[in-house]
Amino acid sequence: MGSLTFNKIKNQSTDKLLFWTYAFFIAWYSCIALVNHYCFRTYSLDLGLYTNALYDYSHFQFNDSLTFKETSENLLADHFDLYLILLSPLSYIFGTYTLQIVQIAGFIIGAVGISRLMKQWFPDSKIPVVATIVFLLFFGNFSALAFDYHSNVLATMFIPWLFLAFENKKIKSAWLILILILIAKENMPLWLFFVSTGLAWMHRKEKKLLRTGLLMALFSVVYFLIVLGFVMPAFSNAGSYPHFHYQLLGDSASAALIHIITYPIESIKWLFYNHSGDVANNYVKTELWIYLLLTGFLAIRKPIYLWMLLPIFAQKLYHNDPKMWGIHWQYCIEFGGILTIASFDVIRSIKKVKLKKILIILLPILSFIVTIRLMDNTLVYIEKSRIRFYSPKHYKRDFSIPEAYKVLKMIPDKIPVSAQSAFVPHLALRDTIYTFPLIGEAKYIMLSPVDNTYPLTLQEFQQKVEELLQSGTWSIAYKSEEFLLLKSEK
Repeated sequence: MGSLTFNKIKNQSTDKLLFWTYAFFIAWYSCIALVNHYCFRTYSLDLGLYTNALYDYSHFQFNDSLTFKETSENLLADHFDLYLILLSPLSYIFGTYTLQIVQIAGFIIGAVGISRLMKQWFPDSKIPVVATIVFLLFFGNFSALAFDYHSNVLATMFIPWLFLAFENKKIKSAWLILILILIAKENMPLWLFFVSTGLAWMHRKEKKLLRTGLLMALFSVVYFLIVLGFVMPAFSNAGSYPHFHYQLLGDSASAALIHIITYPIESIKWLFYNHSGDVANNYVKTELWIYLLLTGFLAIRKPIYLWMLLPIFAQKLYHNDPKMWGIHWQYCIEFGGILTIASFDVIRSIKKVKLKKILIILLPILSFIVTIRLMDNTLVYIEKSRIRFYSPKHYKRDFSIPEAYKVLKMIPDKIPVSAQSAFVPHLALRDTIYTFPLIGEAKYIMLSPVDNTYPLTLQEFQQKVEELLQSGTWSIAYKSEEFLLLKSEK
């Protein structure tokens, strides 16, 4: 009886520590993501586009992609993301902050999944708290938070729950979680084939779980082929899938697969070497590998976890664009959950108590060091003001933030608007929003000559503004040194 009481008190203590861990990281993540949005460091691509999609879906219509395209095209042709449809009602509550808030909540959902799995692996201990901290400290989380919102980030947070469902032999729950991950983005099913086969292998001694894992893998492949081969091309103006960017391996997914099988040594080599032809990219992949080794070196002891990550390595490191190879943006997010689970799976198999204690202390320290390194100094370019929550520059802008909100309030709701990228997410909850220099049927244009004028050069930007003012169809509704609001006279 005394032992049961002691364990109950111990579990309550662990739960309290977990609660404060969640609270701490919610505050930390908010200091990055929500502050970025308030300070106009979220942009047309991708938060503006996806927030506009929320508006359309909440009004029972498809999104036309005019936020960033000159010609109307169903957004599902670009990425087959059904999360935005499901999340769209929340925009009535949280406004333009909806996706940022949901993404932060997603990280906590993933963390709760990690902590529950660890409680089963390490009952009556504080190790679940350590594992949760390691998971929430993962550098890829911060890269993703600093770069708007993406549904694959949210989907990845269900991976720990998939492991938990297999651990508890809850087949129906496993299928539900699988479907939740599948519908996030068209590349998720390919990843889930590897995750599902990995889970099947790990539970191969239990026929029901083995069969479930293999069926999930088959279902994922079929879903992947249908979405990429038929559904997305049906939505596309060109009648094809737009995101095969792996010419190193061939001109199609099937050609790429054949190349990898036919030339395995060469294919492995290009996971580490620069294939862009530009020496400036020589160490981009090296930096990624160092970050992953420092945070997930224990996974080497259980290669089945590396099997689960094969499509993520391929997706990043074979890409045409060297920007995809590195440690920034949302393209590292899938590593976090798998590497955390792998690390603590290895730890629970270690019999030497002293070694186990060393590793439990070392993992969060390494995760913290790597994440701070991400914020402080990186080989690849990262806009540090978006991620350095500890810097005063993170809470400021090149223009007056209060004045920016003043100008925003001058723009009527619902009417079509064109704006520079940084203002688009704040104006996106309307039927039509364009990213300047796209103008279309806009009635107002919001600009800031002191902000980044991408995709135009400063000279092109100034020339375009001058043309608009001389056209006779636009008048100045507001002008200062930092802002210009034009109103259509049509």
